[in-house]
Amino acid sequence: MLTGLSIRDVVLIEALDLEFDAGLGVLTGETGAGKSILLDALGLALGARADSGLVRSGAEKAQVTASFDAPANVVALLTENDISIENGEALMIRRSVRADSGSKAFINDQPCSAALLRDVGLHLVEIHGQHDDRGLLNPRGHRALLDAFGRCDTASVSGLFAAWQDAKAKLESAREALENAARDREWLEHAVTELRRFAPQEGEEESLAGERADMQKGERIAEDLRAVLEAFEGSESGLAKLRSAARKLDRVATEHPLLAEALTALDRAVIEASEAEDKLIAATQALSFDPERLDAIEVRLFDLRGLARKHNVRPEELAQLTEELAAKLDAIEAGGEGLAKLEAEVARHGEAYRKAASALSAQRKEAAKRLDAAVAGELAPLKLDAAKFQTAVEELPEDRWTATGMDRVEFLISTNPGAPFAPLAKIASGGELSRFILALKVALAEEGGAATIIFDEIDRGVGGAVASAIGERLARLAGAGKQLLAVTHSPQVAAKGQSHYFIAKSSEGTVTRTGVTRLDSDGRRQEIARMLSGAEITDEARAQAARLMEDV
Repeated sequence: MLTGLSIRDVVLIEALDLEFDAGLGVLTGETGAGKSILLDALGLALGARADSGLVRSGAEKAQVTASFDAPANVVALLTENDISIENGEALMIRRSVRADSGSKAFINDQPCSAALLRDVGLHLVEIHGQHDDRGLLNPRGHRALLDAFGRCDTASVSGLFAAWQDAKAKLESAREALENAARDREWLEHAVTELRRFAPQEGEEESLAGERADMQKGERIAEDLRAVLEAFEGSESGLAKLRSAARKLDRVATEHPLLAEALTALDRAVIEASEAEDKLIAATQALSFDPERLDAIEVRLFDLRGLARKHNVRPEELAQLTEELAAKLDAIEAGGEGLAKLEAEVARHGEAYRKAASALSAQRKEAAKRLDAAVAGELAPLKLDAAKFQTAVEELPEDRWTATGMDRVEFLISTNPGAPFAPLAKIASGGELSRFILALKVALAEEGGAATIIFDEIDRGVGGAVASAIGERLARLAGAGKQLLAVTHSPQVAAKGQSHYFIAKSSEGTVTRTGVTRLDSDGRRQEIARMLSGAEITDEARAQAARLMEDV
């Protein structure tokens, strides 16, 4: 809800601060007093084009600040755009435009774009006037309005649609994979056969390379190893003599402590020498050079690395590749069965969606009849008795079905008997259009939407009973939890207002200014009397104004 509007240096307004309440507020004044300036100023705050022509003559810039109670959907939108606002905090929009062009916009003192202002503005205020091209005139919003009127729950249809689309995506992905695999079937069969015949093992390259390196080392040091081992062979070898000496010393070691110590040291030497001999023998075996085995290793390594290059993988990945290619080949064999299961899933989810969407469509058509009847009941009192209203619910082709169902919804009118139905904006004149919108608003008693609705001269071209009917419906709509502001020339509409703003233009020398006064009860009666009688306010006009106000 709009709670305040502060205007500085906009056209004829030098400085103006207004506060607004819930319910129906009316704005009146003589023609040319500047009522449109207020709407232009509010439009600037809501993201309209920043026209430097709005800047008051002689001023450097124009500035408008509008304050609102922030609804939850606006708080969520601002959060998505990195503008923080606390729960319960007032929403302050400030926009300025310089005389030499250029504008700035802030939401709660945080800079923002004009595009974001427009998005926010759509949630905050609806302005219906002579050239309205948004809100109820936009067919894209008609389905949601009908659903709100008919209490149509689209959540289940949305969930079923998502499941259906997911099943379709899985089927398409499986088909694509199967087609790609089928094109490569011959190659896959050859590759799997070749890889399985070669039977690469995990870590095989490293193992073979290590064995080959050992053999090559053994070939280089074989002569040295043989010479070393000869020192350990035969009865005259050093180790044999150590063992013989240890046996002899063992017989006399008890004769003196030093002999026992010598025996211990000798035993250690025998043990160390024996370990050295064992390791030399093991090393000789490990480094043994076998020309046939070395050739076999060379060939295996060459083939292993060649096969890896052929498949553009590392040699250690060949074993895994074999499994993957074999799995693809198996998938081709089992692909038909898998596709059949996925196709059945698509059909199952599609049927569930069709059933729910058809039920939703039937619910919408029933709601459309009730809405048509409700609107029809509002047309005659608004001097639209020759007009007819129709909510068209059209089933779309399957490729245009969405999460909200299979229907296209549009509000249509026929303004004269026998005339074809067509969209509101294409048939209704300015005054008719505003009254149609009012009739729709009253019939819909719209849940959600903008909390503030502005009607600009909805009573243009009508008077008497029609103007009174307009005023009654504006008051009724305002009583449904909305804030309505109506720019009016009709005393019958003005009398229905819960708050009344009088717009007047004054001149001081060559300077002309527009001011706005919030009227008290006496001021309202005087203004409504002026609207009834014209330039000269008579006692009869005052009495009539009082009677109109008493009917509220």
